[in-house]
Amino acid sequence: MIVKPNIRGFICTTAHPIGCFENVKRQIEYIKLKSKSELKDVKKGGLSALIIGASAGYGLSSRIVAAFLKGYNTLGIIFEKPARKNRTATAGWYNTAAFEKFAQKENLYAKTINADAFSKDTMQETANIIKKDLGKIDLIIYSLAAPRRTMPNKSVIYSVLKTIGKPYENKTINMEKKEIFNIKIPVATKEEIENTVKVMGGENLKDWVEFLKNEKILSNNANIISFSYEGPELTHEIYKNGTIGKAKQHLLETTNTLNKKFSNINAYISVNKALVTQSSSAIPVVPLYISILYKIMKEENLHEETINQMYRLFNEKLRTPVELDAEGKIRLDDFEMLPNIQQKVELAFNNINSSNVEKYADIKGYTTDFLHIFGFAFSNINYNEEVDVNIQIPSIN
Repeated sequence: MIVKPNIRGFICTTAHPIGCFENVKRQIEYIKLKSKSELKDVKKGGLSALIIGASAGYGLSSRIVAAFLKGYNTLGIIFEKPARKNRTATAGWYNTAAFEKFAQKENLYAKTINADAFSKDTMQETANIIKKDLGKIDLIIYSLAAPRRTMPNKSVIYSVLKTIGKPYENKTINMEKKEIFNIKIPVATKEEIENTVKVMGGENLKDWVEFLKNEKILSNNANIISFSYEGPELTHEIYKNGTIGKAKQHLLETTNTLNKKFSNINAYISVNKALVTQSSSAIPVVPLYISILYKIMKEENLHEETINQMYRLFNEKLRTPVELDAEGKIRLDDFEMLPNIQQKVELAFNNINSSNVEKYADIKGYTTDFLHIFGFAFSNINYNEEVDVNIQIPSIN
């Protein structure tokens, strides 16, 4: 079938298999270029990583770096849909198929479980594969950005993007129309806050770590890295001080609790840079902030994508001793939060309107990155040609 982008609000309901392969290929090529000298001393298959949320964004990039930079065996947990009837698979499905096929060519172990990461059955299936194939896990990457969670009693709870305490109003952007307008974010109820924390906080991470420890398949001194974001004061009301920020605070507290409970693991929070992802595209105000940030950081030659960030995480931040801030967090948002960058962002944000939007914001860069997530807007791909959308992930029958 011929696959074109079908965009509804902040999501694209189609994905292009060849474009998703291109996205993964480019990230791998970047890492292989970086790793020419480093991989000489890495024994492939020596260490093993579990990536919970491995199909897109930071989770996918961390899996690529773990495998192609450090030679890790990788076991990924995803929750994606294959192609069916006249619908394409999700981008994450195609990304994972691409990753596994590239890993096979390099004789790198790569298996994937397509299941609910909150489920005890998924944890048990993961443990069975680890015991059979890997022995122990040396690294956990927790990169779960779920909109909902099915509880043990089968009830479904949802995360929400709302403020806490009082409503918030600020500028946002319609990327398609390039229009700036004001949006008012409502206040979350107590139940909505609690549910968002249960979905996006640290409870599931704690369950995974305790389960793997009880199964005796987590190595001594294993690294456990969860991803977070904080951002500048400009976005604090909707993010850091809102429902998602509350969940991320719980994730930090859980990390600290795990370090106290288990003396032979190293749990970290990595605070990453603001980037275009499926998750960030859904947050009001944040896409406008990101498009302004893109323009300024590109002008300052400081712009990074997820793969650049994950390369710095593995190659720089995780060196012994691990570089931490006063709260014990890894800071990959260090370039974003430079005072001169934020001063320019604030000035642009205050002055931007619908008539001067392209002067202050990188709309093209934001839109291109958004389309790349779903395999579109790659100049070397002919999107008028028919493609086979029924792509299989090698390790999933």
